[in-house]
Amino acid sequence: MNILFIEDDSMNRRVVKDMLDVAGATMAEASWAEEGLAMIDADTYDVVLVDLRMPGIDGFETIRRIRKRRDAKAELPIIVITADTALDLRERCLALGADDILFKPVAMDALFDSIGRVLAIRGGGVIA
Repeated sequence: MNILFIEDDSMNRRVVKDMLDVAGATMAEASWAEEGLAMIDADTYDVVLVDLRMPGIDGFETIRRIRKRRDAKAELPIIVITADTALDLRERCLALGADDILFKPVAMDALFDSIGRVLAIRGGGVIA
């Protein structure tokens, strides 16, 4: 399983990477949206995790750009991981094309459950 996490905070990336290491998943890291979008162009990922609040292009625009692609990567499973707690946030993210949303701090079981659900719905594998 190859996962991309687009997140500007290195500590948050480290925590999620440690969780995914337990499951034997590989996690690539992007510190900002432009870097993550370029990585999607260059490589293949099973799931993209994206933070919403980043400098420059935010997570909302990142989701829009992935979904507007004209190739199969437009259908990449996207899971938002955010500290934002706005009441309408889940609906806004899902309306943009995110598959799920998790709130920080993320628990390992919640992360694995979300990835498993999203991959099952999209027809991919399931993380152990």
